[in-house]
Amino acid sequence: MISENDGLKLISRVVQPLLYSPPDLQYKLEVKLADFAKKHKKEIQHDPAFRKKFLEMCAPLGVDPLSSEKGFWGNMLGIGEFYYELAVKVAEVCMASKSRNGGIISVSEVRSILMKRGTKFRFAESRNKSNYSKEDIITAVGKLSKLGGGFRTMEVGNSVMIVSVPTELDNDHMEVMKIAQDSDGQYLTGISGRVSADDVRRVTGWNNERTKRALDLLLTKGMAWLDLHDGEEIYWFPSVWKEETDISVVKVNDDH
Repeated sequence: MISENDGLKLISRVVQPLLYSPPDLQYKLEVKLADFAKKHKKEIQHDPAFRKKFLEMCAPLGVDPLSSEKGFWGNMLGIGEFYYELAVKVAEVCMASKSRNGGIISVSEVRSILMKRGTKFRFAESRNKSNYSKEDIITAVGKLSKLGGGFRTMEVGNSVMIVSVPTELDNDHMEVMKIAQDSDGQYLTGISGRVSADDVRRVTGWNNERTKRALDLLLTKGMAWLDLHDGEEIYWFPSVWKEETDISVVKVNDDH
């Protein structure tokens, strides 16, 4: 398999000269791109970084290999089918965990669960384990979002979360979860995955009403759990503290 740097150079060399081609030469684009895809089919299918860059370069050129499971791109790469199957698996994980996390779960946790299951996909023709990245999962969620039902991704601090409920989360809710994340100890909240109302007020400078509004919605929707510890109300976020555990599992698996 070619290296990631060599792969990215190859992709750029093929498509960059075509970005500003006149409209009457656009037909040459798909021919050139198809030849490239045929030649590097294995890299596109099995190397997440190569696949991500290939899709990024296709987009501004008006080529969408994900648009259909059939047709030229579907038959040649099977990439649309791959993302369809991955989207189904991601949705299954989100639905199964909703009673625990209220419909918000990190991409890292979803990937960890799929890896533990040994999830494979049809286009992975080799005997090696299917290789898919967090970016692949985010792309798959993008396919789910077109079907409605509330599926989308949101950035919370240094993590990407999958939301599988139509509940609207505003910046205040995201800020509370970012404080709970506190993986680098910036906010001095103690254990990652939990906050108190005092933590939120201290970090943000919000008043009691604004703090309560943000915490109450997260609690009502099941995205946070309430625990009474030494007379203080502590809000636990399962999607955050579970992620911390699963990140270490993914790193171990990636090393092997």
